[in-house]
Amino acid sequence: MTRLISLSLAAALLFAAFASATAKAEQGPVCAPRDTIVEKLTTQFKETRRSYGLQGAAAVFEIYASEKGTWTMIMTQTTGVTCVLAAGDAWSEEKAALLAEGDPA
Repeated sequence: MTRLISLSLAAALLFAAFASATAKAEQGPVCAPRDTIVEKLTTQFKETRRSYGLQGAAAVFEIYASEKGTWTMIMTQTTGVTCVLAAGDAWSEEKAALLAEGDPA
């Protein structure tokens, strides 16, 4: 009986964690002044800018990555507001070099 209660409690906690993560994802991207976002990326995550690109005159997209492989994609609008669009692990600049050489991988 104790095991059944433990399993039920674990399932309830897992569901609550999933529901919380889903609710946060539905709120949209995290946005703040660019300096605030970049400071957090460099100090907390030890990420540095690895690449960037322009979307006409509307925005700048940047990829920040760490030596551990974490990465973050941000977009800065002309207003100076920066939003985190995506983040993940296993960033590899070797893959980018292979693709630049024409590797179809």
